[in-house]
Amino acid sequence: MRFRPSHDDEPELNLIPLIDVLLMALIFLIVTTSFSKEAQLRVRLPEATAEAPPEQATLRITIDARGQYYIGDKQLLNATTEVLRTAMARAAGGTKDPLIVVSADAKTPHEAVVRVMDSARRLGYTHLTFAAQQPAGSPARDR
Repeated sequence: MRFRPSHDDEPELNLIPLIDVLLMALIFLIVTTSFSKEAQLRVRLPEATAEAPPEQATLRITIDARGQYYIGDKQLLNATTEVLRTAMARAAGGTKDPLIVVSADAKTPHEAVVRVMDSARRLGYTHLTFAAQQPAGSPARDR
């Protein structure tokens, strides 16, 4: 008896599930890259040349890069809102609504600046401004 050699069928590679997975990965990548545009937001701070009018009483508050507060030349030891508010009221003296000039370092935490703004609002001070750097190449004003 003669047996014929059996030929096994060659295995097939089913490509349809592979294509489905690749399409899903492609859709996922397209959707996630469209949300990454928020990270490209750039903020350019303005420059100003105007100064405060000399007839208005001013209260200068300086914030360094670590978030430490200075009212005038005196450093506040505690950076809580209550201490800041008390120090601002004491420095203003009897002035009802002084002009508050905030000089914040470029690396100052945003929270520190907002804390000054909130303290001024709670005290009823409405005139608040921020110190700005003179534009490069502009002549300094004579005083």
